[in-house]
Parts: sequence; C-alpha cells; structure tokens
Amino acid sequence: MLLRIRHATTYRYTQPVVFGPHRLMLRPRDSFDLRVVDTALSISPTASLNWMHDAYGNPVAIANFEAEADTLDIVSILMLQRFGSAVPRAEIKPGTALTGVVYSENERAVLQPFLALASADPDRKLDRWLADFRARIGQGSGHLLRDLAHALHGALAYAVRFDEGTQHPVDTLESGSGSCRDYAWLFIELARRMGFAARFVTGYIHDRSPEDTLLTSAVGLTHAWADVFIPGDGWVEFDPTNDLVADRQLLRVAVARVPEDASAVAGSFTGPAGSFLGLSVGVSIEPVREL
Repeated sequence: MLLRIRHATTYRYTQPVVFGPHRLMLRPRDSFDLRVVDTALSISPTASLNWMHDAYGNPVAIANFEAEADTLDIVSILMLQRFGSAVPRAEIKPGTALTGVVYSENERAVLQPFLALASADPDRKLDRWLADFRARIGQGSGHLLRDLAHALHGALAYAVRFDEGTQHPVDTLESGSGSCRDYAWLFIELARRMGFAARFVTGYIHDRSPEDTLLTSAVGLTHAWADVFIPGDGWVEFDPTNDLVADRQLLRVAVARVPEDASAVAGSFTGPAGSFLGLSVGVSIEPVREL
C-alpha cells in the first residue's frame, strides 16, 4: 500500500514576529513494516534545517529562521509504503493468553524508561479502575492488553480537542472523554501499572476500505496510539480510540516515553502580547497507484 500524506501546519499573527528555533518531527524511520519512499518539507518564511536523531531515534529537523513574518507555514509531504504489522490482527484472537509479562534482565534494562510511571496518582484512582477492570474481564478475549484497549474504547467518548497538551489519565477517566492522545496516554499509564513497557506513538490513520468509515477518530487529523513491548512479538500497536491492534491503518511517525516528546511541531516566537491569532492543521492521505 503506497500512500501520499500532506501535513500542513499554519500559525497566524497580528503582525510580524520573531521565530525561535522550531523542532519538527514529521519524518518516520524506515522499517520492515513502513518504508519512506520520498519526502519534501517546505517552510515559509525560509528556514535553515539541521537534522538529528533524538534520544528515541526519531528523525528531527531543527528549523532556524532569520526573517520576521505574520504567518508561518510548514508543509510536509511523505510518500510511504505500508506493509503488514509484525503481529497481524488475526493472530491476536480469543484463546491467546496474555495475563502478564516477564522481561529478561537485558530487556528490562533497555525498557526501563517505558516501564516507569509518568503520571502521579496519589488517590490511586487508576489502580482502583484497574482492579475493577481485572474483575470484569473473566469473559474477555484472554489477551489482557487487547481487553484493556477494548474496555477504554467502550468507556470513553471521543472528543476532538484543539488545545495543546494531553489530559492527565485520571482526568480522562473522570470526564469519560478525550482525544486520541488522551486515550493513548491513559492506556499507556494503565499498561505500565500492570508491568508492561509502553510508549506513546504519533502519526496518522488511514481509512483504506468502506468498512472503516466508522473509525472513531477523524481521518484527516494527526493520530496517536500506544506501543507495548511483548516478548517474542516486539513492539505491538494498540489503538484504544478505534479498538485496533497491530493494524496497517496506523502510520507511525514518532515514538516517545511521554506525549510532549513526540509533538509534530514545537517552537516559540517573540512578539507583542496577544499577537498570536491561531493555528490550523490540515492532513490529507491519498493512495498512490503502484506501477
């Protein structure tokens, strides 16, 4: 499956402002399940780019600006080839037992950052929810993580949020709603409390067939989900927003321990108070005929 992705980000201001360095995470890493065929990145006003790999191995471009402007446009175009995931959906089925996890000493040493909790829960609300969840899944699929994603999918109401940041997992539980990044972050912190190494993933979702028009998350926006490391299977995708597991609709761009480390665009500007007018993001994903 060959796809063309156009991701446009526009910031508008009341008057020209000075832009600080901007950190762009818009290019995926090549892998056996996702191949980067071509890329293009255009920025206005003109910026010089310094490329690097961050601590997670994500490709990152640092944009430095010289000119002031009242509009900042960043357009990324990707041509990607998506192959099947490491663990096809059909292989995670009722009867597949996964009720806990045991990592080797070497695995645990590498996975430690993704095992450590990042959200305080002094009132143990997440622990109580987990205890209730475990009591309720006697008739589940037999796969603890799949059941967890399914439970969150059914318990929460999807809401598009345009404000920055991710809700605290307790706030998502108590409000009963959130965006895809809120679903993912809640899933991750619950999985970590059960002893699993989990990481935050950002990218896109593609509705590739008529049956998938009922996706909960809106296609045409960036998307977020979770990866969990399972011995023997490696990093496996869990998308509680859409109740998907290891699905090729998920187009990975960046991974991180916490959501703020995986922002597609992050930067600063200097200008008068109230000069920022707003932000708009547009994403289009189109299949490309393979020759």
